[in-house]
Amino acid sequence: MTTPTPSVIPLVINGREELASSVFDVISPYTNKACWAAASASPQDAIRAVEAAQAAFPAWSQTKPTVRRDILLKAADILETRLEKCAEFMRTEMGADAGASQFFVVPLAIRMLREVASRITSICGSVPVVEAEGQSAIIYKEPMGVILGIVPWNAPYVFGVRSAACALAAGNTTILKSSELTPCCYWALTRAFHDAGLPDGCLNLVSCRPQDAAEVVNAMIEHPAVMKINFTGSTAVGRKIARACGQNLKPCLMELGGKNSSIVCADADIETAVKSVIAGAYLNSGQICMATDRILVHSSIAPTFVEALKNALQSMSDPSSEPPTLVNVASKARVQRLIGSALEAGAHIIYGSVTADSDAANSDSGVRMPPVLLGGVKEDMAVWQDEAFASLAACMTFDTEEEAVRIANSSGYGLSAAVFTQDLRKGLAMARKIQSGAVHINSMTIHDEPVLPHGGVKNSGWGRFNASQGLEEFLVTKSVTWMD
Repeated sequence: MTTPTPSVIPLVINGREELASSVFDVISPYTNKACWAAASASPQDAIRAVEAAQAAFPAWSQTKPTVRRDILLKAADILETRLEKCAEFMRTEMGADAGASQFFVVPLAIRMLREVASRITSICGSVPVVEAEGQSAIIYKEPMGVILGIVPWNAPYVFGVRSAACALAAGNTTILKSSELTPCCYWALTRAFHDAGLPDGCLNLVSCRPQDAAEVVNAMIEHPAVMKINFTGSTAVGRKIARACGQNLKPCLMELGGKNSSIVCADADIETAVKSVIAGAYLNSGQICMATDRILVHSSIAPTFVEALKNALQSMSDPSSEPPTLVNVASKARVQRLIGSALEAGAHIIYGSVTADSDAANSDSGVRMPPVLLGGVKEDMAVWQDEAFASLAACMTFDTEEEAVRIANSSGYGLSAAVFTQDLRKGLAMARKIQSGAVHINSMTIHDEPVLPHGGVKNSGWGRFNASQGLEEFLVTKSVTWMD
């Protein structure tokens, strides 16, 4: 970093780092103790952030595309030079391992930033031929104004780039309302933009205590200058955000939760499927919206596949190393309840164990949970219907592809899915029937890259980040006609 990490993570309003009248502790799941404090914004602070973005919009919206492009590319270069430090912040704040932080999330965010920067100069309208003689028309693509981005903790750099960089690329100004669990990660991202030469007020950063979040966020949503909201997070919170947007007639982009199925057909390559299912279920401790929660296996290969899955998990375990980390004690307690209720209803453990952890809140060893794989689950169990967001997956068998598709579609979610088969025609046919924003044939449910639109259907939200569709989300279309 160009400056030392502050002892209190500040707000960033109109290009200046500020403390607030109150602070809150950020708890590291590695130690279950405070790693640092963060400034807690008031609704008045949030409104000042909106006003700073509003004041910066006229100049930024008129900035030449090549200038915006070069600033974003420079921000990507700065992030790359700070990659290890940014990954360290992510590990400290949310307990991510080195593989997820340093070699997946931060590099992906850098690639996304460069990709969206490269699209800026391609933004253009069109010249349709209208009906009337002697009349002409032109279609403009214009920035919307001030964009509010509400971003989560589990892949902070990726979500910050999606929210802020796409808005900035289109000529908008923005406010990031960061997760209270990873404020330092979002501060580091904001610093990179400002150090790259982004004008004051174009990107503002607000964090606050959880108990203040509703008041702070609503103050920004209700402000007349805010023209659109994008939210990435849980479906439960997404409903509240969408309700507030609806009451204020503000458009919103929602990337919400997932309950993602991997379907392993009778002709699947078992080695490929096993590797992909394990990675999809347990990468980043399962704390990814696209993670594999549900494993559907054809009954004819189920014994062989489950045994291979169990053996692979056993071979990967290292008794000398600490188990994967979950973000906080509340998350672990919720997952343990899911597992406990499933076992009481007749499910069984294929791999892993469940131990009482009543002293977790006072533990110095952090919030840890080894991978768990359940079998014998039924469709009405909470563990099969509710998003786990932890190192937990469950298996179920099916007899026909039609049954597998039905079970996959029975979820209220629709973010990502996977199909494993050596018959590509069958895989494509199943993909067409699965109600999901993405389906990956012979690879894991976790797949995110800059050129692929990302988003869901049903309770997983609407709208798309990434690629040209992601940029279009932050542009408004204007028709202009004139008489020749």
